[in-house]
Amino acid sequence: MVGQVNKGNQQANVLTNIKQQKVDIQKDNANTQAAQSSAPKAASDSVSLTPQAKQLKTLQDKAQQSPGFDTDKVAELKKAITEGKYQIDSEKLAKNLAEFEFNVYG
Repeated sequence: MVGQVNKGNQQANVLTNIKQQKVDIQKDNANTQAAQSSAPKAASDSVSLTPQAKQLKTLQDKAQQSPGFDTDKVAELKKAITEGKYQIDSEKLAKNLAEFEFNVYG
């Protein structure tokens, strides 16, 4: 008989603890919601690009898509070299090399 009474008391204590935990959770939720609703709203950030930045982006995209050299000119030179029609002007070449050296090294 005493065992049954103790068992009943234990069950009652468990139920009381569960109810208390539910109440505590509800209070916590209410406090959290109150804190969120009273918190100031953050201003939204925005970014806008200047016309120069947009132009720079367009130029970068074009540069990435281009091969970096004149493919038609390269094909023309390859064909002329293969056919033996490409004439080298040694004086012009020497002049251009000297100009380049002067521009680079001063």
